[in-house]
Amino acid sequence: MNLKAKLLKTIQKRFALTAKGAKDFCKGVLMTTLLNVALMLPAVFVFLFLDDCLRPVLAPQANLAHGVIYYVLLGVAFMLVMYVIAIFQYRSAFVSIYDESAARRISLAEKLRKLPLAYFGEKNLSDLTATIMDDCTDLEHTFSHAVPQLFAAVASILLIVGGLFFYNWQLTLAMFWVVPLATAIIFIAKKKTSRLNRKFYQTKRAVSEHIQEGLDCVREIKSCSREADYIEQLNAKIDFNEKVQTRGELFIGVMTNVSQSVLKLGMASVVIVGAGLLTHGTIGLFTYLIFILVASRIYLPIEEVFNNLMALFFLDVRINRMNEMEALPVQQGTAAFEPDGFDIEFRNVDFEYEHGKPVLQNVSFTARQGEITALVGRSGSGKSTAARLAARFWDVKSGKILLGGCDVGTVDPETLLKYFSVVFQDVVLFNASIMENIRIGRRDASDEEVLAAARLACCDEFACRMPQGYHTIIGENGETLSGGERQRVSIARALLKDAPIVLLDEATASLDVENETRIQAGISELIRHKTVLVIAHRMRTVANADKIVVLNNGAVAESGAPETLLAAKGIFAGMAERQKIRNDFKTSNK
Repeated sequence: MNLKAKLLKTIQKRFALTAKGAKDFCKGVLMTTLLNVALMLPAVFVFLFLDDCLRPVLAPQANLAHGVIYYVLLGVAFMLVMYVIAIFQYRSAFVSIYDESAARRISLAEKLRKLPLAYFGEKNLSDLTATIMDDCTDLEHTFSHAVPQLFAAVASILLIVGGLFFYNWQLTLAMFWVVPLATAIIFIAKKKTSRLNRKFYQTKRAVSEHIQEGLDCVREIKSCSREADYIEQLNAKIDFNEKVQTRGELFIGVMTNVSQSVLKLGMASVVIVGAGLLTHGTIGLFTYLIFILVASRIYLPIEEVFNNLMALFFLDVRINRMNEMEALPVQQGTAAFEPDGFDIEFRNVDFEYEHGKPVLQNVSFTARQGEITALVGRSGSGKSTAARLAARFWDVKSGKILLGGCDVGTVDPETLLKYFSVVFQDVVLFNASIMENIRIGRRDASDEEVLAAARLACCDEFACRMPQGYHTIIGENGETLSGGERQRVSIARALLKDAPIVLLDEATASLDVENETRIQAGISELIRHKTVLVIAHRMRTVANADKIVVLNNGAVAESGAPETLLAAKGIFAGMAERQKIRNDFKTSNK
């Protein structure tokens, strides 16, 4: 890897940029540096003009070297140069940064799309939202207004120092000896500044998470009369966040002002050293005046460098967060998937959400195509986890899950999910019409196909009461529908998708007995000739299963036909007896 490639890679990692973003960043720094140099052209113009005008005064025998037309043309040329460079600088330092910000958001969304669902179980929704929105916005603003300008200002100042040093090294040293000292103060404060920035970032997230939690649990908060407690906790977190922010900004402000105060000593140094050199005849009056003029202006861009440097320190937490997300392992696999049938085989599967806390241990069973396999057991026994592992919502710790003889861990998750219809207990709906919520099951479905699936799921009963029927907007997450109605929309989605494998996770839990019985007809249509995994606590829901797999503490405790397990008088028989449905099983299997 050559030096240029290494530099680009370093910039890309340091600032959480794409490969193109790193190149655009370098262009932005270069063009901003050129613009800073170009903005010195008016001072060059004044210097040349005054030098020419003062020549006859200092040397009466001398004449003006150039006429008025020359300076008019020179001024116009300088203005054109500044204008052209300013256009290119704007495109490289602003337009390119905004393009990079858009690419960053898309990249984050793509990253989240490919992450295993275990990641989302560990993260708060507000945390992910803040990363995509707030952090990206902070990076966009700072990179467009501070970071390229920081590096460009450093480069420009170095060019100025080089030029002035060759003009007069004594006055140049007198002017810039304060810069290393002021810079050292900034970097000495960096460690504490970074710590305060991290703490502010965490407390700000804590406020966002508390607000998100309140919105998600508003019914529970109100039903338990906990509004006052919730508001009190929220106010405490907001107050603490303000305290941390005030402390951080105060410290940063003090250190920045101290460094800027040190810079002011440079002006005094130029006056004193220049006066001494002028007295001894080492320099002329004109040179002395030029350095005083430069000293009066040169510290402003240096102060801006320090401000931008502090902004960069502020970004470190967000940049590290972006790099952390970029480094997260994604689920990958082949898109070429041709299973030999749709039997699902669990072969010695172990799984855990957290290290050292197993959820499934040595689980082995087969769910055959054309049969209904029911996973039953106490709450927390691993039923839902096992079903979702089959669709590769997570990856197993050890063992294998085979679909049609193929290891699902080698198949791209999006390819794999094309073969699954899933009905969850917790239904998620979108702020769209009933018809469009059902059409999510198959985007190219016609209206007639959507309505046919809706009728099988008994959606007509409530849809026809809506103002616009199936075209009625149902609000965020279907807030205008009851739990049972939302579940029926979810079942209609699965019916419409018509995939060869069906996962039913407490699919009828939100339904009353009458509606559950009616919807069983639609579910019977859904599962015909398919591989079906059913998860249920109510035994009547799995009464027609061909095979029962009983999970207990993450392991397979019993497995077999319902009548066989009932005769064995084990865990399943006890569950059936407690729910008093033994006769249902006997009747359904005659």
